Amino acid sequence: MDKAKKMKLTQLNPYIETQNLEAIAGKTSNLYESLYIIAKRANQISKEMKEELHSKLEDFATHNDSLEEINENREQIEISRFYERLPHATIISTTDFIQDNIYVRTNEEPVALPVVPAAPLAAAATPAAE
Repeated sequence: MDKAKKMKLTQLNPYIETQNLEAIAGKTSNLYESLYIIAKRANQISKEMKEELHSKLEDFATHNDSLEEINENREQIEISRFYERLPHATIISTTDFIQDNIYVRTNEEPVALPVVPAAPLAAAATPAAE
C-alpha cells in the first residue's frame, strides 16, 4: 500500500454511518446490484489488506518451537495497531462506490434462457386407455 493510499484510508471515518439508499441504487438503477458491487470490492480490499499485513508480520515471525518467553517487538505492535485502526473494508468500498472510484464491467449480452415446452396437464391427469 503506497503512502497516498494509506493517508486516504486514515482520513476515512472508521465508524459506520447510515447511507442514502436511493443514491446507492441510482448508480446502477438496482440496489441489489450496487450492494453486490460494494461487497465484491470489500472482499478484494480485505484480501489485499490481509496479505499485506501477513507479509509485514512475517519478518517478525520466529520459527523455533521453544516455550521461551515471546519477545514483543515494538515495530510489530505498531504495524498491528495501524491495521486495527483502519476502517473496515466495507466502509472503504462503500465510500469508493459513492465517490465513483470503482470501475465495474458488466456483461452487456442478454442471457437467453432455454424455453422448455410445458407438458399438457389434461393428458397427464387422465388414465391410460386400454
